[in-house]
Amino acid sequence: MTKIIAIANQKGGVGKTTTAINLAASLATLKKKVLLIDADPQANATSGLGIDPKKLQSSVYECLVDNYPVKSAVVNSCVKSLDVLGSRIDLVGAELELIDMPNREKVLRNILSTINNDYDYILIDCSPSLGLITVNALTAANSVIIPVQAEYFALEGISKLLNTVRIIKAKLNTGLHIEGFLLTMYDARLRLANQIYEELKSHFGDIVFTTVIPRNTRLSEAPSHGLPAILYDPQSRGAISHLQLAQELIEKEGQ
Repeated sequence: MTKIIAIANQKGGVGKTTTAINLAASLATLKKKVLLIDADPQANATSGLGIDPKKLQSSVYECLVDNYPVKSAVVNSCVKSLDVLGSRIDLVGAELELIDMPNREKVLRNILSTINNDYDYILIDCSPSLGLITVNALTAANSVIIPVQAEYFALEGISKLLNTVRIIKAKLNTGLHIEGFLLTMYDARLRLANQIYEELKSHFGDIVFTTVIPRNTRLSEAPSHGLPAILYDPQSRGAISHLQLAQELIEKEGQ
């Protein structure tokens, strides 16, 4: 059965899209069949995998608003076994169009039920907000990965997200759980980065991923070439750390 994971944090700039692209590509490299859903109107996960949002015939917008079949909207990416349900700027309008729909929080869950056995993993890259589309993603997901930046204000806002997860778990999706907190943009030379990791560990224990994602130039450069780090520079620390993250996720699943 497909495992659906939302990658969410309403704080911007914490590495959500970088995580989504590179974790998806790493899982596909480890022989898993993966679908990446770009649920952010900025469409960075789409363009970061070399797909031009302007050239998409259909996107996540049509699936949500017009009940367009997901199978027809999905496109192949530059990575074997990794498909993409892309996004465009018009997704901004979907929030308003969903408001009057019956069961508006469950639209994404319902459309994903049509492809439930087609993939091992479905990853959803959420926008940096707690709007209706992110609520749809969390309602559709089995679990959520929360990227946390290794910087001073990192833990700010996490309580708001955890509260949202709690409400969704109580009212819309009883099976939702936190897959893990993922420390991103980590620089081992900085005492602050190590303090934040220790603080996360003391607060959340086993639900903090052992893998941390380092600050890495190649990781930052890769999206501008429309490639995940594992294709852009497989030897880079950014590529290796995401591969380790994918392995950690798969091993967790096995347990």
